[in-house]
Amino acid sequence: MTTTLRPEGPETPTAAGGRTRRWLILSNGHPVGALRTTADPQGSQLWGRISELEIIEGRGRGRGTFGALAAEEVLRNWGCTRVDVGVPEAATTARGLAVALGYTERALSMSKRLAAAPALPAGVSARPFDPADLDDWLARSAEGYRRSLVGSGLTEEQARARTGGDDPPNPVPQGVDTPGVVLRRLYGADGGGPYGSVWVQLRLRDLPDGEPLAWVMGVEVSPDHRGRGHGRTLMLLAERECLAAGVHDLGLNVFTRNEVAVRLYDSLGYEVTERLYGKPL
Repeated sequence: MTTTLRPEGPETPTAAGGRTRRWLILSNGHPVGALRTTADPQGSQLWGRISELEIIEGRGRGRGTFGALAAEEVLRNWGCTRVDVGVPEAATTARGLAVALGYTERALSMSKRLAAAPALPAGVSARPFDPADLDDWLARSAEGYRRSLVGSGLTEEQARARTGGDDPPNPVPQGVDTPGVVLRRLYGADGGGPYGSVWVQLRLRDLPDGEPLAWVMGVEVSPDHRGRGHGRTLMLLAERECLAAGVHDLGLNVFTRNEVAVRLYDSLGYEVTERLYGKPL
């Protein structure tokens, strides 16, 4: 039996200025699955994604492997320097395939359905950011994110491209008053601190039921105050802020190698929804 790949439709542009195309996986001319390749610019580079891959007939016959390898070849011909794929947590077969094909797990997406607002520990309080401190904090956060990207398997050049290079876009164009953004710092009752900071986007996107999904964009404990439970308190603060805004679903990304953070989020009831795998091309 001959397995081939055929375009299902024309190539279309992406919102980020890249390109995407859907393909049919055929066995002797009969459709048995489909996939989508997507490539978006990251600085001077082009990064690829296998943004869909489904086998609808004849699973267990190597058709998923063929589809993944064929998608890689398409992306390589498009000029992509790496490929990433997000695999739902429940798709254990697909996760095994990614590992078998040399992909490395880089990050987890986790989420939680929020109910009652949690109480903060005694002796701490939250305050808005001082606008004068915001630019320095964003610069430190971007540098920390770049280092984490390198730790997850990217090269220095790729990490710089991912974070916008020398002129990254401003994620909070109206500063601390940017609509839909929560920026808070944690202090002690005696004025000590800040112990740490948290940044939440109150509506990253809508869920299938139309409800908003909030996202923890950054959580950081000050170096002098680590190991004292302030990371947990900052996450509780994020949950309180979401519920105060009427948002009941909160998600986050965490790098797989950050085992301390993964354990923290798991202990707070966050569940893995997707795993991100990647490899260079």
